[in-house]
Amino acid sequence: MKTNKLIFGFFISILLTTYSCKNVSNLSVNAPNQNIKLNLILSPQGKLGYQVFYKDSKVIDTSYLGFTFANALPLSDNFKILKTSQITVDNTWQMPWGEQDTVRNHYSELTVNLQETKAPNRLLNIVFRVFDDGLGFRYEFPKQDNFSEVQILDEETEFKLMSNYKVWWIPGDWDSYEHLYNTTDFSKINAISKRNHPNLNASFIPQNAVNTPVTMKTDKGVYLSFHEAALIDYAGMTLKIDTLNNSMKSALVSSEVNGYAVKRSLPFTSPWRTIQIADKPGDLIESKLILNLNEPNKIGDVSWFKPMKYVGIWWEMHLGKSTWDYESTQDMNTFIGDKNKKGHHGATTANAKYYIDFAAKNNIHGLLVEGWNTGWSHWIGFDDREGVFDFVTPYPDYDLKEVVRYGKEKGVELIMHHETSAAPRTYDQQMDTAYALIKSLDLHAIKSGYVGRIIPKGEHHHGQWMVNRYNNAVIKAAQYQIAIDTHEPIKDTGLRRTYPNWVAREGLRGQEFNAWSAEGGNPPEHLTIVPFTRMLSGPIDFTPGIFNIKLKPYKPNNQVKTTIAKQLALYVVIYSPIQMAADLPEYYEGNPAFQFIKDVGVDWQKTKVLNGEIGDFITIVRQERQTGNWFLGSITDENQRDEVIKLNFLEPNTKFLATIYEDGKDADWFKNPTSINIRKETVDSNSQLNLHLAPSGGVAISFIKQ
Repeated sequence: MKTNKLIFGFFISILLTTYSCKNVSNLSVNAPNQNIKLNLILSPQGKLGYQVFYKDSKVIDTSYLGFTFANALPLSDNFKILKTSQITVDNTWQMPWGEQDTVRNHYSELTVNLQETKAPNRLLNIVFRVFDDGLGFRYEFPKQDNFSEVQILDEETEFKLMSNYKVWWIPGDWDSYEHLYNTTDFSKINAISKRNHPNLNASFIPQNAVNTPVTMKTDKGVYLSFHEAALIDYAGMTLKIDTLNNSMKSALVSSEVNGYAVKRSLPFTSPWRTIQIADKPGDLIESKLILNLNEPNKIGDVSWFKPMKYVGIWWEMHLGKSTWDYESTQDMNTFIGDKNKKGHHGATTANAKYYIDFAAKNNIHGLLVEGWNTGWSHWIGFDDREGVFDFVTPYPDYDLKEVVRYGKEKGVELIMHHETSAAPRTYDQQMDTAYALIKSLDLHAIKSGYVGRIIPKGEHHHGQWMVNRYNNAVIKAAQYQIAIDTHEPIKDTGLRRTYPNWVAREGLRGQEFNAWSAEGGNPPEHLTIVPFTRMLSGPIDFTPGIFNIKLKPYKPNNQVKTTIAKQLALYVVIYSPIQMAADLPEYYEGNPAFQFIKDVGVDWQKTKVLNGEIGDFITIVRQERQTGNWFLGSITDENQRDEVIKLNFLEPNTKFLATIYEDGKDADWFKNPTSINIRKETVDSNSQLNLHLAPSGGVAISFIKQ
């Protein structure tokens, strides 16, 4: 059957090749279900453009494509079409871990082969793939005479909107994604105003541009999200905003060292430029378009990585209870040393064993320890960070081998921590030695960090130079059977399909902002926007589970702006195959709400978004792979909310014990955030539940098969 589909696809391509060269206005490609149609346009000046229709309504107006170079003339007009080809592909693939077990990869593909009609007569191919839930396109530079290398200043990739859409956006920062989301009309986007954001030590926003994924709602209620897929050996793409013309154009992150964004030898392909399209915002979350535009698994078996929950010596440092550096002189808010403050180093052997004991008795199988290795006394705020960190030498009060041995005895595996302090050349030099140490200890996971401005000066976190370092670290880690959780990362573009050991990334304004400053904490709506924006790109290491909401006695002027029930719901709403129980163990001990964290899964057979509106609320259910149990998470913004949830996602003719962790009657994120009610019901697929969510509250439910 698959053979017949391919034969039919190639037969169609022959017809299109003959016809489309004569009349490009008739050249189009439709989604398999016919809901999305992409038309190609060739202007009188030979500029190639496209239009996108959804259910016969135009959502993207004529948008043109091309390049500007540092070492050559622009490549954007005077094109003629040499030939076209079209195929249809329909297959499935298995996720070794993820939001679901099996992914269908079904699309119609159109390849357009172009050549300039004037000297130097360069060749360029553009490939379009149209899925039922959106589309992607990329540029292919084939091997050709007299054109062997490009230095790309920018792409002329355009996305022309039909009107002044509603947008959820963060600024096009070249170094950080740790911004609060803004909700404005397209015409009101002003990224420049976000340059001096508090708590962002590495922001660089050179123009009015937004980072991707950027999500929109049209005036007809259609949802769009713009991003990219398969970002390899290329600069990250921001989108420059033209508020007068409702248009976005690619703005690649450039190297101030070299004066261009991308340098490549031909032949090569660009990343995919993507547009997800949906009737409901939840359909954007369920889409696997970004993953499908990446190549299949290149590293083979990854059964050595097990999705898991973990605890860590981490949150106590943000609270100021302990420090990363052995000298224990750092103040967490200023990172300035005080020689009179000593004896608060967090990463000690005794403290690690305390966390291991807690994890072992609570169905938690991972331990992260930060501050274990030398270098933390000179790691941030300094220009001379090269050579500071040693990734194999522990501080004197931390016996690495003993911690590993003790953890394995208790069934808890150590997650190693590598903070590069944005000096990646130092990390490159030690990487093999560090990875070999981890393999010798029979460990399989690293959390890496890239805090600060990149050294050398003039390179940026999201530029080609750093994109290659992030990617190469993951590829090398696979050789040592190591999984990577990257913080201060390059954005996720679905490469976890190709390299399944890239298990999670930070890449957003995380939980730690709640501890850093009272005015800089995350507002109640933040986590009702994140699933529809940042999470569309891939898994998030957000570190949920804070029970000491008011942060007393450590940060009495700060707090987490949620209820406890909302913190529980985040384990389902925010996806990651590694989920941290982030609070100090003493705040979990004896608290019955902790049972949900002990029970909740991390690896899923199915995922369904039951409801949601961006910035207001969302409800997600997920079915655990191994047990078939279901878990529900529902959260709201600063507004209280009542919901009626039908349980028709449960298997029919099967009883489940539902344990419901809900906001108490008097719960409120500010006035009474720890008020929680826990109740149990026996339910089946015909049942429904009436739920109440307090202001910035939530509901978490476990459905255990009976």
